[in-house]
Amino acid sequence: MDKPSGLLSVPGKAEGHRDCLESRVKAAVPEALLVHRLDMDTSGLMVFAMNRRAQRHLGLQFERRHLEKTYEAEVVGCVAGEAGEIDLPLTVDWPNRPLQKVCHETGKPALTRWQVIGRGESRTRVLLMPKTGRSHQLRVHMLALGHPILGDRFYGTGDLAPRLLLHSGCLGLYHPSGGAWVSFVSRCPF
Repeated sequence: MDKPSGLLSVPGKAEGHRDCLESRVKAAVPEALLVHRLDMDTSGLMVFAMNRRAQRHLGLQFERRHLEKTYEAEVVGCVAGEAGEIDLPLTVDWPNRPLQKVCHETGKPALTRWQVIGRGESRTRVLLMPKTGRSHQLRVHMLALGHPILGDRFYGTGDLAPRLLLHSGCLGLYHPSGGAWVSFVSRCPF
């Protein structure tokens, strides 16, 4: 499924946050089961399973990092170099939840590879390939690199774009029926 920016993956606790991709998918396909989530402000690909066995199979691929995810983002400023990686441990910023932060003492390992695919006057378009799946990983890693993602209301650039310019554009995984490698692509909307 292709989730729009601004839509939750699963229902929120607040009354105004009941609408979500999971509910919409289940309305059309009642047996569909959630496998993973995207932040509300992130758009792009999400996978749902058609039965419990497939859900477990796909969930283990996410947990064991046996799949490939690629995001497209626009970030503030001119990123130095053409490619690199950010290897910084992340943890919850408890006083400021749901924010996350880099913490070398209590953080869990988090690795993001990046590649420049375009440059503008005051922004850079990058592909982001997370090797781990921590909450807000791409947002915090790009902030730590000194180039926050445009439109990020949590990490300081919300006024620079009408939405978070982060899109889950490519997802490759092993199909739970037969094990063939399959890839899904979603065109970036910005």
